[in-house]
Amino acid sequence: MTSEFAFDFDLLRELTETSGVPGYEDRVRDRVRTVFDDAVDEVRTDSMGNVVGTVEGSGDYEVAVAAHMDEIGFMVKYVTDDGFLKVDALGGWDARVLRAQRVRVHTGRGDLTGVIGSVPPHTLGEEERESDDAVEDVVIDLGMDAEDVREVVAVGDLVTMEQSTVRMGETVTGKALDDRVCLFAMLEAAREFEDPDATIHFCATVQEEVGLRGAEALGVDVDPDLAIALDVTIASDTPGVDEDKRVTRLGEGAAVKLKDGSVITNPTVTRRIRDVAEAEEIPHQLEVLPAGGTDTAGFQTSNGAKPVGAISIPTRYLHTVTETAHGDDIRAAIDLLGAVLDAEDGSTDYSL
Repeated sequence: MTSEFAFDFDLLRELTETSGVPGYEDRVRDRVRTVFDDAVDEVRTDSMGNVVGTVEGSGDYEVAVAAHMDEIGFMVKYVTDDGFLKVDALGGWDARVLRAQRVRVHTGRGDLTGVIGSVPPHTLGEEERESDDAVEDVVIDLGMDAEDVREVVAVGDLVTMEQSTVRMGETVTGKALDDRVCLFAMLEAAREFEDPDATIHFCATVQEEVGLRGAEALGVDVDPDLAIALDVTIASDTPGVDEDKRVTRLGEGAAVKLKDGSVITNPTVTRRIRDVAEAEEIPHQLEVLPAGGTDTAGFQTSNGAKPVGAISIPTRYLHTVTETAHGDDIRAAIDLLGAVLDAEDGSTDYSL
């Protein structure tokens, strides 16, 4: 029997099912601003589209918390003579997972359903069967003739995967958990947070999937004394994956990041997060991620050296439409972030 989650699943589902590729996060941004309106003292949006919700503290110390709004997707680059769409990737796709997927094409006249075509195996030669998939070979079929397609679809229109977010046993599965599940955790922490000593800037960032661009710009504008990023991390705790390559495991708590491909977190910040988790008895595990970047790096050097840390939510099947996170890990991330922020009063020396 599936138990109830200890958080607002409806908000999580809304965030993950909403579309928002890098540079075009407006639908997600609107929902974030609505949540912030009832949870923080001030809300502002910059020229890149980052949203900052600030809770004023009683002291001068400032902390930034970041989670990104964008999801990987595509941009239409060409309409063929037969009415099929060719696209350019926005973010890192594994072409193997794209065959025969349903998509949404976001046009000036509304959203259209399409499918990524896949040639039936009956007609493939041996060489074609053995060839590797490539993102540039993706073709989207809208089920319309070329004339009708050209009337509604333009170069520059955006494409996202079409998928619902559902409960699956003790987990949540759907698209765009990277990074909407962490965006959700940040929003939940903001809603539950009261009377901080430090001023907290809850930052919903843009364009993370194409190079941490929003966080790098925001690190200059916000200029915090401490930055903590939230993102998903690999949980390849599935059959066929060696133990040393699993990174984290579902159901064992929030992950405290030690490194990824873009950052080595500040050891004193990491120790502080672990100490808080242990003191509050919040389930947690350690994360050593061999590749991939996160907004943590975007804040570390963008306005001089900054102490940074990161809290991650273990997630299976990253960059697919079936990303999967455990309900207990989501709750642990919310609790750990809240506890860390509650403990920050500017008295901890994070210098090395």
